[in-house]
Amino acid sequence: MSLTPADSLLATPPARRRGADRRASNSPPAEAAPPPGVASVTTLISKLSDYLSAADMKKVKEAYRFSDEMHLGQMRKSGEPYISHPIAVAEICADWKLDGQAIMAALLHDVMEDQDVRKDELIERFGAPVASLVDGLSKLEQLEFQSQIEMQAENFRKMLLAMARDVRVILIKLADRLHYMRTLEALSSDK
Repeated sequence: MSLTPADSLLATPPARRRGADRRASNSPPAEAAPPPGVASVTTLISKLSDYLSAADMKKVKEAYRFSDEMHLGQMRKSGEPYISHPIAVAEICADWKLDGQAIMAALLHDVMEDQDVRKDELIERFGAPVASLVDGLSKLEQLEFQSQIEMQAENFRKMLLAMARDVRVILIKLADRLHYMRTLEALSSDK
């Protein structure tokens, strides 16, 4: 999942990109459609513009920029930039017509775990509801267990608790798992 040239319009300014050779050009970047199955912030924005308000769109773009900055230099096992995963999760959520807060949480879903971003920073930047969704997603991953049965029982319990608080946590987690399933070819068979 590579980002299209149009995706860079929403990305972190070129001066902050490591190793990027992005010289100024007099012509705007080409807005080629990404290949099928490739996560693209352009595609995401297009899907969201069908049903989100301008104010929500602005907040989603801010969440994208923050997530992109936090995951800068991080790569997936497939060799793609890590940001392609949160974009893909957000695209799945957009297909389900989830609200702006859920889309923002989908874009931010790994920043607490992977980048040590604190919940209070997310509250300050994106509001308490979004921070709570991201925190709920992070908590679904944190415990370690002695047996597979114990793990499955605890995962089911955590899922029920998360649904009781906010069903969007489960929907975003399902989108996350669905994207992982769609990209299994990058992993070894034992994984």
